[in-house]
Amino acid sequence: MHGETTGTLRRDAIGLREVLFQSITAMAPAAAVAASIPAGAAFTGGSLPLAVLIALVACLFTASCVAELARELPAAGSVATYAARGLHPAIGFLVGWGYVFVETLVPPLLLLQLGFTTAGTLHEEWSSYPADLWWPWSLAGAAVIASAGYLGVRASARFGTVLGIFEILVFLVFAVWLIGKAGDANTLSVFGTSHTAEGYAGVSGVFAGSVYTVLAFAGFEAAAPLAEETRDPRRTMHRAVLGAALGIGLFYVVTTYAMAVYFGPDRLARFGASGAASWEGVARASFGLFWVLVFLAVVNSTIANANACANVSTRTAFALARIRVLPRLLATLHPRHRSPVVGIAVQTVVAVGAVLGLGLAYDPVTAFLLLATVIVTVVVGVYIVVNLACAGYFLRGGREGFKPVRHLLFPLLGIAAFVPALLTAAGIPVFDFVTELSAPVSYAGPVVGVWMAAGVVVLLVLIRRHPERIADTARVHVEEPGTPGPRQDGTVPR
Repeated sequence: MHGETTGTLRRDAIGLREVLFQSITAMAPAAAVAASIPAGAAFTGGSLPLAVLIALVACLFTASCVAELARELPAAGSVATYAARGLHPAIGFLVGWGYVFVETLVPPLLLLQLGFTTAGTLHEEWSSYPADLWWPWSLAGAAVIASAGYLGVRASARFGTVLGIFEILVFLVFAVWLIGKAGDANTLSVFGTSHTAEGYAGVSGVFAGSVYTVLAFAGFEAAAPLAEETRDPRRTMHRAVLGAALGIGLFYVVTTYAMAVYFGPDRLARFGASGAASWEGVARASFGLFWVLVFLAVVNSTIANANACANVSTRTAFALARIRVLPRLLATLHPRHRSPVVGIAVQTVVAVGAVLGLGLAYDPVTAFLLLATVIVTVVVGVYIVVNLACAGYFLRGGREGFKPVRHLLFPLLGIAAFVPALLTAAGIPVFDFVTELSAPVSYAGPVVGVWMAAGVVVLLVLIRRHPERIADTARVHVEEPGTPGPRQDGTVPR
């Protein structure tokens, strides 16, 4: 017998615009352009736009798989439900277990960045402001995100939409400005291999850079957990996931091209996330007070990303709690706003605890790197499983809806794209450009291992005592009455 729930999320509360920006802000476009993508420049040099373009194509394979499953299975459980239906409910549980964990850690990650970015900039402008007084900004951000989440998905998603539009506009305007200022220096050679960094000539440099820039695309699937609160979810989810990956990917290409031709392709290997050779540095040196808008866009991006991922973590936790594979209290909804208030409270406590605990025990930048490594390692692993689930779902469903290119070739190409990214994020030196992680960032692997081992223990207990709950990870709650659900043996009829 299916576990009872404490109610349903607010149906038809948001539309395509809101869920599109849910995925867009989860990708943190401004922060990615300013901080994540420049990490690839050390290998690609002025060929960074080519690496970004390759990463875009690679990520679209996985985005297509997520979009196909989101259209077929509109559920708050999102990736957990996809894995359950495409592979096995036990795998779905483990995917959900890992996904909830890391998505809960994304808000503290971004709040740390909000804190040290704001404090560092204020200290640079006014030396009397202490550079280590970062934590009040992080706590203020946590309060804003908790308030938006408490008021319900409509308020939270619209808040994210406004933030997302602002950060994209700032960087697009700046990019157009840079392209105009570059004048005769504009060249399509940056989409070739002639400008790669010393020691990484040709294709090897572009490959190394693309592996690092792939990680900037993480988050395109974040619309999927809002399926049960979205109008026409089957159609809307598909368009939002693909639209976010494609739209922001092109945004990355344009902005990266702009900086490459303005800064100089042969100098771009020295480009980074801070200092004179950075987006803020270029804005400060060449465009006066425009740097303030760049700074605000990056700060805005951290808040928007944290807000989007708080939505993801609380909705996924709600989906698992209502079938009682997580504590049922996490399925408690506000009677008016229909927001998962207990989940939001837990998310806020975890965020504040992680920010203060790790940030003060080490320092905010080190804490940021530790959390980022944990998060990216699990999220990229989830993408690989979802690619497998896409192939499994359509193959298991019979040949009627199966399309070999979309449902078999694309998943295989998506896996091929993300395996190198997984190894790189985990610091496993399979390639010569991968740097082994040092402590405490190297603790990320054991942390992930312990969490997933605990998940296996919980899974075994549930299989022994409540196998129907594991089977329910494959349940799609917005389906019409009478739609076949999962059988007791874990298989699901189509």
